[in-house]
Amino acid sequence: MDFTIKKGFDIGLAGKPATAVIDLVPSDTVAVYPLEFGGLKQRLLVAEGDLVKQGTVLMEDKAHEAFKLRAPAGGHVSSITRGARRFVERIVIKVDVNAESEAFSSYAPEAIQSVDRKAITDQLITTGYLSLIRQRPFSRMADPAAKPKSVFVNAMNTAPFQADAEVVAASDPVAFQAGLDLMTCLTEGEVHLCVGLNAGNTLNAAQRVSRHRFAGPHPSGNTSVHISRIDPMAPTDVVWTVKAVDLVSIGRLFLDGTLPTSRVVSLGGPSIKDEARSHYRMRTGGDLKPLFETSLTETDVRIIGGDVLAGCEIPQDSYLGFHQAAATVIPAHKERYFMGWTMPGLKKMSFSRLFASTWLPGKHDWNLGTALHGEERALVLTGLYDRVVPLDIMVDFLIRAVLAGDTDEAIALGILETEPEDFALCDVICPSKIEVQEIISNGLRQIEEEGI
Repeated sequence: MDFTIKKGFDIGLAGKPATAVIDLVPSDTVAVYPLEFGGLKQRLLVAEGDLVKQGTVLMEDKAHEAFKLRAPAGGHVSSITRGARRFVERIVIKVDVNAESEAFSSYAPEAIQSVDRKAITDQLITTGYLSLIRQRPFSRMADPAAKPKSVFVNAMNTAPFQADAEVVAASDPVAFQAGLDLMTCLTEGEVHLCVGLNAGNTLNAAQRVSRHRFAGPHPSGNTSVHISRIDPMAPTDVVWTVKAVDLVSIGRLFLDGTLPTSRVVSLGGPSIKDEARSHYRMRTGGDLKPLFETSLTETDVRIIGGDVLAGCEIPQDSYLGFHQAAATVIPAHKERYFMGWTMPGLKKMSFSRLFASTWLPGKHDWNLGTALHGEERALVLTGLYDRVVPLDIMVDFLIRAVLAGDTDEAIALGILETEPEDFALCDVICPSKIEVQEIISNGLRQIEEEGI
């Protein structure tokens, strides 16, 4: 089934990654970031200097001891970094290529379709890979005891720039199909594969799933939009979601019976050299610093883990996060502009068509940076938000309900059908410079704590 989304906005960021996959030399160190796994009550099980195998348990959740964080590679634990309240922020391992690997259950590709549901969830939770599957509402880690009415696989991302689903799936099509087959075992309902109109051969060849094609500006690639068009949620419904790029890792885990050793990620943005804008196959949890050292066009930049609209800032000496499929680098603009918005703006992006650049023919790639072009102001009712959120939601009133702490009104206005990334464009076009994603995130957290 085809869907065309009309509401939204493509910001046209420069620096789109090429579809080629470059193999990087595996890094000598890897790292795990426990704080990536929100709500994890940490119980550290290793110390500096310990020898670990690939797959050795590094940490478990005190509240749910079945959930483990495991070493992405074997070697010696070289450092454990702690932050506020002694929470472990990072565990670094010096890789030993001769280290052994922990073994898990493995299956032939043709046997994946008949694997028991409990066997799948047990292996996902003991390896930590269950965190790649999110549960709606609240977009939290899937509860293995829950029975979702459907599973949505996102194989398109219209935000700039995530790893291209076709590129990642084509790099290991057997693992991708195995991941899809595993999803069909986890639900009695349908598995919906959502792709773009120009999806490649690997995505179009997917079997035993319902395939849907979406077209239109961002956020037509967001899972909330897909759910609203295909199988809308009631407040009591449970729906699981997963990214197609993560299904490759999940499928490989069950095919090999060991933790995946590599991952394909994208690198793009206006502050990346033309020849370095590409997809890369690198060691899972590998060091990103060597890649950034050879790819940046300038020194004063902001590096974002994920896409530029909904990702988070990471330092240059960071490692590949467990949930990270991309890195985007933009200039850290600090200069002031003479006469600001009163100038013609021939080289500026504008949603409201204020600048002359928006009246010029053709599409443009913009060298966008971190400048806000103004300061936070009073929140006023403009109706602009509704023009970029293609959901049946009155965004202005939803924001006000959340800010007022009126959770009943927020639920009535549809907050449970969303997640913060659905409002990323509101942050971009907001004349009041309000952090809408943060507001929605706080609202969802409050509702989850209080209970529906």
